[in-house]
Amino acid sequence: MSIYCLYLQSSIIPGPILFIGGIGVVVAGGYYMLDARSAFHEYVLCPLIRTFTDGEQGHKLGIFFMKYGLSPRLLDEGINDQSDVLGVEVFGTKLRNPIGLAAGLDKDGEAIESLFNCGFSYVEIGSITPEPQPGNPKPRFFRLPRDDAVINRYGFNSSGHFNVLATLKLRFNKLFNANAPSNAFKDGKLLGINLGKNKFGDEISDYTKGVERLGPYADVLVINVSSPNTPGLRDLQSEEKLTNLLTTVVKQRDTLGTNLLGKKPPVLVKVAPDLTEPEIESIANSAKEARVDGIIISNTTIQRPVEKLLTTDSQLINQTGGLSGKPLKPIALQALRTLRKYTKDSNLVLVGCGGISSGKDALEFGKAGATFIELYTAFAYKGPGLVAKIRDELAAELRKEGKTWEQIIGEENK
Repeated sequence: MSIYCLYLQSSIIPGPILFIGGIGVVVAGGYYMLDARSAFHEYVLCPLIRTFTDGEQGHKLGIFFMKYGLSPRLLDEGINDQSDVLGVEVFGTKLRNPIGLAAGLDKDGEAIESLFNCGFSYVEIGSITPEPQPGNPKPRFFRLPRDDAVINRYGFNSSGHFNVLATLKLRFNKLFNANAPSNAFKDGKLLGINLGKNKFGDEISDYTKGVERLGPYADVLVINVSSPNTPGLRDLQSEEKLTNLLTTVVKQRDTLGTNLLGKKPPVLVKVAPDLTEPEIESIANSAKEARVDGIIISNTTIQRPVEKLLTTDSQLINQTGGLSGKPLKPIALQALRTLRKYTKDSNLVLVGCGGISSGKDALEFGKAGATFIELYTAFAYKGPGLVAKIRDELAAELRKEGKTWEQIIGEENK
């Protein structure tokens, strides 16, 4: 009898144990998949998406996942934010870290929460045009995976001001509280809105409409005059045209007064890296004269630094459009250094953007004069864990030097 009971128990007990163990495995696996640091995203999910989709399909799929919250988050952000060395004062807000997302990924403001949850302290949506427009014909997005680079000629494809405005209104009504620190609705974070013009739009009124309509929901407004894919857009970077445009935009911002949280959104202008030193000097002069608050440098490049590219497909390399990713870094960094030369005597905030994919890259841009940095292409290749990786690498580099981020800003050219 006793032997029978022992046999019965031994045959029954493993069932519940296996069931509970199975649940544990599922829970642990789910927790792992939800962590932005998980290697699964960089080494499994992102490569799978690249394998089975073209560039634009992959872009849309990523936004779809993030729009509906089907994306990982940086689970230890509040515990291990490293803001003691990475914190930086930007437009009256102490950002947790100087890592931002550049415009172009979330064009219509559909994935804001998921992007902030990856660890970005600054998220910039857009570019957004007044009227909806489809952009350029497809194909218009080309991956250069050997170079961690992309060529795109989207051409400001946008759902238009009013569609994005509806999205922002719903989000604001859902998240608003009287003590909200910013339109990010998260401590130490800011939401930027990047404004573009329609293909055949007016070069001034398209931007002032954006300030008027979308400004109430922005912590930062960005005037994009540097996409290479809208005819005549880069012509606005000439000193006379740019000064006139920015002066008018700043007046419109001042007419707007404050956003819905009672703060006046600063105005930044985003410029190209494909500029001579005299052209960069004239942009600095325009920004000072118009009294904008800062400059983002840079957008994509129309250059093709063939000597730095591993891709040998000349048909691919020579596709019309802007090149972004690692090959852009030296071009953008040099443009930033030149711009710093002509702005260090001003209060202009410089934002570094172009080819940043590591903590060391971010440190170089900081020392060259960037108050904070933005990335995009590397994030698309590496996945959501990249933000934490750059943050941790940057903090380690700064601790090695015994300095904070704020202490190294522009140290190359004081």
